Amino acid sequence: MPLFLASLETKIRIAKILTDEKTKHHLLSLGLCVGTEVTVVSHSANDLIIKVLDTTLALNKDTALKIIVA
Repeated sequence: MPLFLASLETKIRIAKILTDEKTKHHLLSLGLCVGTEVTVVSHSANDLIIKVLDTTLALNKDTALKIIVA
């Protein structure tokens, strides 16, 4: 299931990242890698706010749809 469709306040684990290498490298530098546990804090029509480790990050819809979680 894409990260964008995940429910609020549920801890989920990243299973796969389906982006180009440049974006994947950027996400890795932010702490988003396969196996990382994230929590969806807020959800709107075009954006997603997640908590990863002790950091809160905002992702746009396009990027969040390319991150597959389990």
